[in-house]
Amino acid sequence: MTEILVQGAAETATSDAPKVVDHPAWAELKGAVEEIRPWQSPDGSIDFDADSAPTGQAARAALDRVTAAVERLSPLLPHDAAYHRALVADLRAWAESGFGVPDFLDSLLAFQPAAHRVDGLQHLAVFPMYTQNGNPDRNLEAVVLRMVWPDWLAELERTRYDNPLFCGITFEGFTSGYDTNSAVFFPETIAVREVPERFSWGGIFCDREAARFRRVSAAAVDLLSIDLPDDVRAMLDDQERCMEAFVLWDMVHDRTHSHGDLPFDPFMIKQRQPFWMYGLEELRCDLNAFREAVALEAEGLPQGRDVQIAILFDRLFRFPVTGSRVKNYDGLGGQLLFAYLHRHDVVRWTDNTLRIDWDRAPEVTKKLCTEIEDLYRAGIDRPKLVHWFAAYELVSTYLAPHPGSRWHKGPDALDLTQPPRKLVDDVLPDEFPLSMFYEALAKKLKNVVASTKGITAASPERAAADRARAA
Repeated sequence: MTEILVQGAAETATSDAPKVVDHPAWAELKGAVEEIRPWQSPDGSIDFDADSAPTGQAARAALDRVTAAVERLSPLLPHDAAYHRALVADLRAWAESGFGVPDFLDSLLAFQPAAHRVDGLQHLAVFPMYTQNGNPDRNLEAVVLRMVWPDWLAELERTRYDNPLFCGITFEGFTSGYDTNSAVFFPETIAVREVPERFSWGGIFCDREAARFRRVSAAAVDLLSIDLPDDVRAMLDDQERCMEAFVLWDMVHDRTHSHGDLPFDPFMIKQRQPFWMYGLEELRCDLNAFREAVALEAEGLPQGRDVQIAILFDRLFRFPVTGSRVKNYDGLGGQLLFAYLHRHDVVRWTDNTLRIDWDRAPEVTKKLCTEIEDLYRAGIDRPKLVHWFAAYELVSTYLAPHPGSRWHKGPDALDLTQPPRKLVDDVLPDEFPLSMFYEALAKKLKNVVASTKGITAASPERAAADRARAA
């Protein structure tokens, strides 16, 4: 009965519900959180002996403003009532502990957004946490998010791509930890006294993914003089359409980590492996999503075609030129996809123009997926080190390794008396450097990529400004 009431409250809360970020208490909450964040150490505690530390009274006063704002906003979100009660208790317990290392396990367990996925439903979350690809410290953060769960997506999840923990979400408001490149909201980032046996949700901000995809892709298309089909150009001009593509891509990608012939823990948690193994795993999941998108397009789902374009363009144009070159496994996957398509004459850089064979791209992209899956299937019969070398051979078939690589020289160049995890130390930070093509593209796109920090669906999207950044 309680579950039915909560679900009913969630559905009611989406119809004519006021926006949380329009309530005066949101500005008060955000301001109080921003006051507290600079006082915190990397582990989330407040060191009152530090030079810039507040007085205990000031810290408690700021925290009181946080709890008061949460209590004022909570009636707008009846489906989060139990979480907000636990949150206020955790906030007060943190203050009573003298602002030591925070423990928000109780409120984390009470926060259950995946239990009632309703399109348009708002949530207010406050946690001490780090933000992946954003802030590495466990600072207090506040975020207002909105669920993306249209009927067509709910039906696909129910009948075809079961993923009960997945939440497609968009930003409504956030504090500084999300004014970054982070596009995920994961429970494992939150400060707790012990890790739960299992997590019950995971969220990906499809609005941020779509907005930065559009900005970087538009700049790359102009720079490379790509001749776009009309439907692809229309997609790049449509934020809502791109968001739908990303939420479907993310849902299928996420579940693929635990599907297929997997010779190892799919998430590679607590495993020390060469970074190309992580790169192949992420690429495998993307290419599985691509293959499913081809099938969905053939069945008449319009988002199927859009997912294919999103995967191709994000992987080819944004991933390889984003972030540090130190063990950049997503960048490696993008380089590998480009090299594979180039080797099979699907993409061709001629006369300062990138030509794409749109008709052959789906089948050739699916072939790379098959090659990676064949590697996995054979991996179950291999020792770990042999499997790593087989994966290295697959990658180096299409990408040139660093000339100084010991791994490229083969087993005789490594001390095989060491355990495999120690041999990871012999992997170069940039084991597979950028090609000349990507070196040039990275220089041209760096300002555009940098401009996507903190981007949301509401961020200005001006193609002329993007072209100016690229130039």
